[in-house]
Amino acid sequence: MKRKGILVVVSGFSGAGKGTLMEQLLKTYDNYSLSISMTTRAPRPKEREGREYFFVTKESFEKEIKQDGLIEYATYCENYYGTPRKYVEEQLNRGKDIILEIEIQGALKIKEKFPTALLLFVMPPSAKELEKRLTKRGTETPEVIEKRLRRAVEEAQGIEKYDFIIVNDDLESCTRRLHNLITAAHNAPIRNEEFIENMRQELNALVKGEK
Repeated sequence: MKRKGILVVVSGFSGAGKGTLMEQLLKTYDNYSLSISMTTRAPRPKEREGREYFFVTKESFEKEIKQDGLIEYATYCENYYGTPRKYVEEQLNRGKDIILEIEIQGALKIKEKFPTALLLFVMPPSAKELEKRLTKRGTETPEVIEKRLRRAVEEAQGIEKYDFIIVNDDLESCTRRLHNLITAAHNAPIRNEEFIENMRQELNALVKGEK
């Protein structure tokens, strides 16, 4: 049976360490592909076009929306974020597990379109730790940090809609837990309906042949 890729959606509060976690996952294991999102926000220091994001204008983004070139999109802190359709579908067909690091709005839209998608939510050990990480990052003003914390309050109400939560308390152990969850998800019945149906047909054929 050919192994099909799983669409894995990873969300979490800004500052929870999603990006670092995804970087470590791809560095440690070789069957993952990280989807590159498109956004209208400005690049942060050290971010490069086509690596962290595809940085586009608002006009270009809205053109992609009209042409159905995104499998999801959402607004966050007054900017658009979206996932290009073509790249995702290519990777899944190749058997790659593709990781989408997106916000909660987009994640729930993905689940509607792709019921077999695996939704994971990354959390810090505590709210105080989240504030500490946002401040330590040093890339945003106090006003933006406050906005991100307020956004986290809103997102905390939707966590129950995810399949699993991952507490990012230690990078190595967190990466290992993430990999184990995705590996186990390949054996879930919802992702093996064709195999299950073939097994049923073979069993029925065997039973009929014995009579």
